[in-house]
Amino acid sequence: MQPMNFNVSIPVSFFKEGNVKKRFEQVVDVFFEELVDMGTLDDVLANLGWTKTQSKWTPPFQVGHGLQRVSLPLSA
Repeated sequence: MQPMNFNVSIPVSFFKEGNVKKRFEQVVDVFFEELVDMGTLDDVLANLGWTKTQSKWTPPFQVGHGLQRVSLPLSA
């Protein structure tokens, strides 16, 4: 079977509708609810580079961001 490249382009209007942002916020809310329910919030944040000073969590320093093209091998 030959691998097939799969490239996705999403039109800008899709992002302007707000569906992506709303769904992302919902996923993040569920993620944090589950971490709290499982009692693993502190461990997960620490493993992701967050630091806790007294009772306040500080996110890791962002050095940059960018876009990365990803090709997925798909079977026909």
